[in-house]
Amino acid sequence: MDPSDACVAAIKFKEKFVRAEAKDLEKFVRKFDPEWIFPTAPVHVAAEALKDKFRPWNEKINEILSGIPAKVVVSVGRGSIAVSYNRDEICLENCSSPETCPVTKLKRPCPMYALLRFACPEAKILISHQLSPGIGAIKGKDFASFLEEAKNAKKIVVATACSCHGVITALKS
Repeated sequence: MDPSDACVAAIKFKEKFVRAEAKDLEKFVRKFDPEWIFPTAPVHVAAEALKDKFRPWNEKINEILSGIPAKVVVSVGRGSIAVSYNRDEICLENCSSPETCPVTKLKRPCPMYALLRFACPEAKILISHQLSPGIGAIKGKDFASFLEEAKNAKKIVVATACSCHGVITALKS
């Protein structure tokens, strides 16, 4: 699913492609019950799925930021923090995500999703599982659970992260 008929997925998977935006993800998940969701957009897809119901909660982001080491922070703004163990370099295209980064040669102290859980224990953490080198996906049932939790929430914090990178977003109605 993508808002553009010209995206790589639309071209490669014509028969399985659905033209839609992140805000349509809730309907998509309920209708198709996908096993995996591959968030490839340059935005926090989980947060974008809720953008019609919530707005950025910047005060919470400031609180979360105090629990994240500055050396992994890539950017902060609009209710989100982007983080990476490889902030300043370009990742290998089909990286297998080894414990020691092949680009920086640094060993990560813990998976990024664990670091975000430490920084905000109440956050809903959607883990991006590495299905093959360079390909990560969130379990569809985890995303559906997040959507259900968000349905009645006034405030919610959601993170999407793999072992090396992540984004955490705080939202309020």
